[in-house]
Amino acid sequence: MRHPVDVHVGKRVRHRRWMVGMTQQQLGDLVGIKFQQIQKYETGMNRISASRLWDIAQALDVSISFFFEGFESEEAAHDAAPAAAAGDTRGDLLADKEALELVRSYYAIPEAQRRRLFDLARVLSDVA
Repeated sequence: MRHPVDVHVGKRVRHRRWMVGMTQQQLGDLVGIKFQQIQKYETGMNRISASRLWDIAQALDVSISFFFEGFESEEAAHDAAPAAAAGDTRGDLLADKEALELVRSYYAIPEAQRRRLFDLARVLSDVA
């Protein structure tokens, strides 16, 4: 059975890898393992050792703590919200490849235009 911490850390690895535009093969090459192992890490099927997590953090240019961010709030939301069982699909937005692609593209826009786009999106979401 997969441990919730391993699943969360794996999601954060996948999230960061997508954000920097890296494939599983590229990450595996940087860390010195096969891409299949990266797949297992990202799904939480295999637990990431401390030294391997260090290598992955270096390859993805983040601190170790990045992989644990949001875990406490995710656990609290999971315990308090049976909405997921009732069909609430907003739970893991970062698991959606399209959403991550959108975020990556958003941050590629120069800051002044990005701010205007953000304001536009906020206005449009208030109207909907």
